[in-house]
Amino acid sequence: MELTVDGRTAYVYTGGKAFDAARPCVVLLHGALNDHSVWTLLARWCANHGHSVLAPDLPGHGRSPGAPLASVEALADWTLALLDAAGVGAAALVGHSMGSLIALEAAARAPARASRLVMIGTAYPMKVSAALLATARDDPWQAIDMVNVFSHAGIAAKPSFPGPGTWLHGASRALMRRVLALQPGLNLFHHDFSVCDAYAGGLQAAARVACPATLVLGSRDQMTSPKQADELRAALRAKVLTVAAGHALIAEAPDAVLAALQDALA
Repeated sequence: MELTVDGRTAYVYTGGKAFDAARPCVVLLHGALNDHSVWTLLARWCANHGHSVLAPDLPGHGRSPGAPLASVEALADWTLALLDAAGVGAAALVGHSMGSLIALEAAARAPARASRLVMIGTAYPMKVSAALLATARDDPWQAIDMVNVFSHAGIAAKPSFPGPGTWLHGASRALMRRVLALQPGLNLFHHDFSVCDAYAGGLQAAARVACPATLVLGSRDQMTSPKQADELRAALRAKVLTVAAGHALIAEAPDAVLAALQDALA
């Protein structure tokens, strides 16, 4: 569906069910150079098990037109405005990678509006190496290839979602290339990496979060190493669930990540 958020059109995937603001809501926030499609399995499970779902394409990504927002803080405010546009008072805020920082900041800015906080493939600070940031600036197509090597611990999906033998690297690379190409004249990859790299308020935000928090981490994650989440875990007093996967854990270990989400929402 489409919503008007802060005067701009936003595309929001609802898990294949008509959105019902009266049901407990789950907001799913994607990572850098991604869109709502990374959440298909989790969104559909939530929508078919008593929840309403808001899985937006963040501003400037996928089907949400216009310029991307400049910071995690601005994206957090946008997420709260998304809840307003959908008529939702409070929701479980779930994010992957860059999306996890947005969820954290939104939960801190409006503690009463976050019923749960689930941070998947997260770390704080979420610094990007100088070499990778420079490659994303100078040659985003090469950076996409590099990130997909670093993000995946395996090359093909196990017999699960989306199907046995799916080429994980190729699917992720194709999505990132498509999202990049939808913004001609703008290096969206470098923009998103810079947003993650610049975010400096994570521990202060964590201190203001009032809801239960869960970190879902990939044991083989080279992009956001589990040990980089230690301070965040302590500040949030969060439950930590670890799955055998890399940074692309939603695709690499879909059943385990779904089980972790079910646990966090219970």
